[in-house]
Amino acid sequence: MQQIPTIDPEKTALNYHQSAEIEGHEEHPDHRILGVIVFLGSEGMIFFGMFAAYLIYRAMAPAWPPEGTPDRELLLPAINTIILIASSFVIHNADTAIKKNDVAGMRNWLLATILMGVVFLCGQVYEYAHLEFGLTTNLYASCFYVLTAFHGLHVTFGVLLMAGVVWRSRVEGHYSSEHHFGIEATEIYWHFVDVIWIVLFVLLYVI
Repeated sequence: MQQIPTIDPEKTALNYHQSAEIEGHEEHPDHRILGVIVFLGSEGMIFFGMFAAYLIYRAMAPAWPPEGTPDRELLLPAINTIILIASSFVIHNADTAIKKNDVAGMRNWLLATILMGVVFLCGQVYEYAHLEFGLTTNLYASCFYVLTAFHGLHVTFGVLLMAGVVWRSRVEGHYSSEHHFGIEATEIYWHFVDVIWIVLFVLLYVI
């Protein structure tokens, strides 16, 4: 007599849920990078509002910077700009390394980018310490400090992001060619910070 196969309800339920998860994953693709881009778009709108206010103040003022404002140092901000732009290429190497499963290379490139970010922040603090005008000296001074400090806050957050990625990379297999969202998101954020600084440098130091 032929034996009727028995069905394990627990295994059947498990297989069902696994299939549902796979199908759900296919129906709902990973939109995390899109979320990062939307977030940066909102941050960009904040900076855009600040830039617009600055340009309006500049257009309405009889002289800009106002008379009596000490001359700005250009050399240090220019060096800082070069460092920050170069750091975008460095962090891109970290993303390239992890896509080749080179975790050590990724970590080293990120550490180099962190160092460049810290040097940038130190340069900004040094500049603040040697400026001959304060936050309340005039409207230009207020705009200068608010814009550069708000950007510096974003640089600080970016450095902390990279430090977090380096820390989590200690866990074997946490990042790989298949799983590298944290690195890619951090790179996109850092490029955003660099672009904002270029605009700031042109507005505050060049024109």
